[in-house]
Amino acid sequence: MEVWLLVLVGLVMLLGLFGVLVPGVPGQAIVWAAVLWWALTDTSRPAWAVLIGATVLLLLNQALRPLLPTRRTRRTGAPRRTLLMGGVLGIVGFFVLPVVGGVVGFVGGIYGAERIRLGGHRAGWASTRTVMRTAGYSLLVELFACLLVVGAWLGVVIVG
Repeated sequence: MEVWLLVLVGLVMLLGLFGVLVPGVPGQAIVWAAVLWWALTDTSRPAWAVLIGATVLLLLNQALRPLLPTRRTRRTGAPRRTLLMGGVLGIVGFFVLPVVGGVVGFVGGIYGAERIRLGGHRAGWASTRTVMRTAGYSLLVELFACLLVVGAWLGVVIVG
């Protein structure tokens, strides 16, 4: 597969990752569609394995979605940029400290944004717990599933 096409697929996946953070944008579908596009273009076994794994993981994520709390960001009292900051740092953290960094970056980003907004550790941590209970867990699970798919794709592209 040509390099410019891989870069384009990667940009679509990045768009999907940020789409997870924006309400109304089907981020998971965008990430899956990018993997499908890549697998149809690069017809190797690893490409199809990543497509099958991505399909199973994202369908499982959709099936488990009713078990998680719904995203009620207005009930948290925190601005939307708090979750956005957590999501962006979760994406960065996933690639800086593979896999575990996604969770650490997400929660750390929310805590950092809330600590700055509220002016102290105790209030920031209490707000972080509230945000995670009301909206954060469902967003984190969806983002983490997409990050795993992108990470698998990236691993196959780099190794292969």
